[in-house]
Amino acid sequence: MAVTLVLPSSMAGELEKAACQPLESGGVLTARILDSPNGDLRLLGREFHSVHDSAYLRRETDGLTVASEGYVHALGRAEEDGAIAIWVHTHPGVDSWPRPSPHDRIVDTQLADLFRLRTNSDYYGALILSPRERGLCFTGQLHGHDGRTPSIDRLWIVGDRLRLYRTFDAEQTGLSPSFDRNVRAFGKAVQETLSDLRIGIVGCGGTGSAVAEQLVRLGVTRFTLIDPDHLSESNVTRVYGSFPRQVGRPKVDVLSAHLRAVAEGAQVEAVNAMLTTRDAAQTLTGLDVVFGCTDDNAGRLVLSRAATYLLMPVIDCGVLLTSTTDGTLSGIDGRVTVLTPGQACLVCRGRVDLSRAAAELLTPAERVRRADEGYAPALGAVEPAVVTFTTAVACAAVAELLERLIGYGPEYRPSEILLRHHDREISTNSAEPRKNHYCDPITRKIGLGRTEPFLEQAWAV
Repeated sequence: MAVTLVLPSSMAGELEKAACQPLESGGVLTARILDSPNGDLRLLGREFHSVHDSAYLRRETDGLTVASEGYVHALGRAEEDGAIAIWVHTHPGVDSWPRPSPHDRIVDTQLADLFRLRTNSDYYGALILSPRERGLCFTGQLHGHDGRTPSIDRLWIVGDRLRLYRTFDAEQTGLSPSFDRNVRAFGKAVQETLSDLRIGIVGCGGTGSAVAEQLVRLGVTRFTLIDPDHLSESNVTRVYGSFPRQVGRPKVDVLSAHLRAVAEGAQVEAVNAMLTTRDAAQTLTGLDVVFGCTDDNAGRLVLSRAATYLLMPVIDCGVLLTSTTDGTLSGIDGRVTVLTPGQACLVCRGRVDLSRAAAELLTPAERVRRADEGYAPALGAVEPAVVTFTTAVACAAVAELLERLIGYGPEYRPSEILLRHHDREISTNSAEPRKNHYCDPITRKIGLGRTEPFLEQAWAV
């Protein structure tokens, strides 16, 4: 079982500030537990309560003692939120090690029952942070009421920048020489991050397969592919890794086989279903990043919510070719929208047609009947598509992931890129959430995790 602590960048900034103090610092981090179908756990950060200066009974470079009023209020907040409480403290100095001392282990024993009792949770968490010139290093553990003590293996920080840290005690593994050119471009740390990411791709057609093709050659080896469709004859002209002999096979199977052929040992989960089914949507819970490459509006509604509730960056792609009736190509529009905590969702941006989304969820017979009555838009028209332009948008989407991992661009990072190939123009923009919409931080939906119903939306029975 792998355990990943996921934090919005604003909260991670608070922890980094504490770690850089010359004296040991403490606090309580509250997190909602999100279990994934493969048995892994994700801890979605909700609040960080630093110990107030007045609550320190002793505070030195190598130790601290905190009065109960320094943390009890945070336990109450965790209980109200259905969260666990993680005791956080620092080992100051860029040369320090974030490993628990014998005294730290005694403190964990003293706090575990109290934290579990006051939060009405099965777990008490402990996290130790030390500063580094670039970011943090850490160790952490969960202490279950059943005696289990799984390690916190990964720290995933999401925001304008994306950062992944492995536990200080992680086993060091070498990189394949095949990635030498990558390492020369952006360094070993980013290459190691790529190899450790769990990435989902929703929609495995022209855009999704082009995204996957680049990611696997960049070193990503853990994929979840979601698509309900089978490869058609016209798909072969755009779907990477496909051949005419595979027509009729599920697209996820075609792409899975291709990824495994490129990267021996790649772990690929193929989900031949619509994202609008609850079981398929729940496979998102174990992922670090998801690329939305679907052309349906209903699926985009799920992705839009998942970005907020699951504290999971979503990079959504769209391609629209406009042609006249005589076959003259007049418009080539592409879009890449990055959804991170606090940014406007796809609904707030107007990137989802809600009437079409509702129609897509109807049965075929009901859809025809309602369209005839004027209550639903007609669906099913085959849109033009060309491999050159689906690939161009996929390249822009993967480049957004790389920039947010590496940081080679300007400090201001727009959350949307618009490509107008017919005009040879590119523009960018950002958007704020609508007030009190689920993506608005004031609603406290960010990192809410597992809810009933899942993502607080209706699902087909």
